[in-house]
Amino acid sequence: MSESFGQLFFIMKRIALHTLGCKLNFAETASIGKQFAGRGYHVVDLDEPADVVVINTCSVTERADRECRQLVRRALRHSPDAFVAVVGCYAQLQPAEIAAIPGVDLVLGTKEKLDVLRFLGEGGKRAEPEIAVSCIDQIHDATAASSAGYEGHTRAYLKVQDGCDFLCAFCTIPRARGGSRSLAADTILAGARDAAAHGYREIVLTGVNVGDYGTTETPDLLRLLQRLIDVDGVDRIRISSIEPNLLTDDLIDFWASQPRICNHWHIPLQSGSDAVLRGMRRRYRRDLYAERVAAIRSVAPNAGIGADVIVGFPGETDERFEETYEFLRDLPLSYLHVFPYSERPDTPAASFPGRVEPKIRTERSERLRALSARKRHLFAASFVGATVPVLFETDHGTGISSGLTEEYVRVRVQADSHLTNSIRRVRITDAADDTCTGNLE
Repeated sequence: MSESFGQLFFIMKRIALHTLGCKLNFAETASIGKQFAGRGYHVVDLDEPADVVVINTCSVTERADRECRQLVRRALRHSPDAFVAVVGCYAQLQPAEIAAIPGVDLVLGTKEKLDVLRFLGEGGKRAEPEIAVSCIDQIHDATAASSAGYEGHTRAYLKVQDGCDFLCAFCTIPRARGGSRSLAADTILAGARDAAAHGYREIVLTGVNVGDYGTTETPDLLRLLQRLIDVDGVDRIRISSIEPNLLTDDLIDFWASQPRICNHWHIPLQSGSDAVLRGMRRRYRRDLYAERVAAIRSVAPNAGIGADVIVGFPGETDERFEETYEFLRDLPLSYLHVFPYSERPDTPAASFPGRVEPKIRTERSERLRALSARKRHLFAASFVGATVPVLFETDHGTGISSGLTEEYVRVRVQADSHLTNSIRRVRITDAADDTCTGNLE
């Protein structure tokens, strides 16, 4: 080892990063990590010794809040002298509560969270934690974020939008992230080109409310997609989630007609009871949701379609839950993401009557998750006999590689060669649970 290399090895600092919550949070964490890497930091796991720890928080559920406190303690067990920064949604909403956690040195809100390096200074533990949290009403622009160049992933998450104007009764996001705002299309296109230059085969468009995307120059998501499909080197574009009332016929038709846009649609439902949807202050009813699913199936029969569902919302009686269950049972969906309702402070729903006991929320969640498992298996089994392109993500070290179809179905194959980050055609021969197996063509 040369003397100069030895000196670099010993002075290189380490940063541990951890993300709670959504793909948007992951894109923002990756951007923080890339900033530190550019300053010579080595990114390590949270359970490894580190000089700096950054925890990017979520506050959608009570569990995310609790996990944040546990993660701080976990990081300090491995790195008792590390500088600990807690950033993001929970930090925006409860900065004093986070600052009171022993070992926290810095708390950054929504506006400040991508500026950890600037607030870090010389680093080192602080006698008193610093809090930098701007009023959410002062945030008017969306800050670019992308996971392109972040090690260990074959899909690049690309932020296109932030914040939300929908004001659902259960949701903290408007207070944590502010109103809806979009990045300029040229910024997004540059991010897509950067992802392609780093070798990513797929980009995932992410935001709080992606379907609400729009700027003066590029007025809606459809116009953005029309520009993105022309970016050289990007084989796949996946849209993380879109509200049903923002799925126009023109958008559906274009989406389904473009080979580069993944045939995968994640459409939040939250409840199959109109009475509960009204209480949630959602901007649609179940008939519109069913009609949008039918519109997709009419132009993309093999589409992967998933839904978010909240169970146990105040006022969800047994009868209203059964409405939801039967609606979802009969709807041609591929999978469900099921969440027990979680009371969030300062949201309208926290004071609504008709509270559902936690035990009942759990029982209802289990029923819907069992329904989801059946739907996942049936959807996976529908591909048996077909040949589909698969983007391989993982070589398991046992001669098995796995990846995802455009429809978001997991596929495993026996392979002697390294397949990670390659798109290969696979003949599907079997399906067990939610995973297909097949042979390379």
